[in-house]
Amino acid sequence: MCGTLLSLMQIQNRLYSMSLLPLRKARGMGICEASLASNYTQTSEFADLDWENLGFGLVQTDYMYTAKCGPDGNFDKGGMVPFGPIEMNPASGVLNYGQGLFEGLKAYRKTDGSILLFRPMENAMRMQTGAERMCMPAPPVEQFVDAVKQTVLANKRWVPPTGKGSLYIRPLLVGSGAVLGLAPAPEYTFIIFSSPVGNYFKEGLAPINLIVEDKFHRATPGGTGGVKTIGNYASVLMAQKIAKEKGYSDVLYLDAVEKKYLEEVSSCNIFVVK
Repeated sequence: MCGTLLSLMQIQNRLYSMSLLPLRKARGMGICEASLASNYTQTSEFADLDWENLGFGLVQTDYMYTAKCGPDGNFDKGGMVPFGPIEMNPASGVLNYGQGLFEGLKAYRKTDGSILLFRPMENAMRMQTGAERMCMPAPPVEQFVDAVKQTVLANKRWVPPTGKGSLYIRPLLVGSGAVLGLAPAPEYTFIIFSSPVGNYFKEGLAPINLIVEDKFHRATPGGTGGVKTIGNYASVLMAQKIAKEKGYSDVLYLDAVEKKYLEEVSSCNIFVVK
């Protein structure tokens, strides 16, 4: 190991700390750990970005994490590589049959400069639940959390100043192996990238307008609505498009059986207080 980075993460309540974290490379990536470690420590404290007008859109950061899993069901150690396009076979399971999952979590900067994560272990366990439903292997919880920490450290200059937003972290698990017949992919890729973001809705912390949808459904009994598989989200784009054309922020879905019980919103949870 050419070097390590001292974490800025601190434990607070159920917020997770980042310990001394060794930098590692993914097998076959040919990335020099010394070069990456040098880049991490020499970058400026903050990226050159308009932090006052940060929306919710992709801002390319410096590095992403990647790891592979073969037919034996075990993931390699993985590591950081420069953010950029990935190669994928046209016959990959995710492109042909939608065999993929994603997660979403955030890192926040405190006034003292430390950076906090909120319950990454819960995201790791949810990915494992989804992977079982989608016939996919999932990275161990420890590897998932460690990979999230590596990604935040590598891109710490993109964590917004306190009160200006957060670093959105997007873990992906996809069937990257080629498969023609309908079957689980023979290879899987675990990726984590990140992007600084502001509020998801343009209204910010103000109330949003929702339209109640009784034609399209977000989930059905026996389906995959209970896991974060990628196909769950493409199916709501039509209802969301119609809602926004009518001036609404998002869609509130009813259950698919009785069509009278509140179920969920396209892009967020909903709680009703009576």
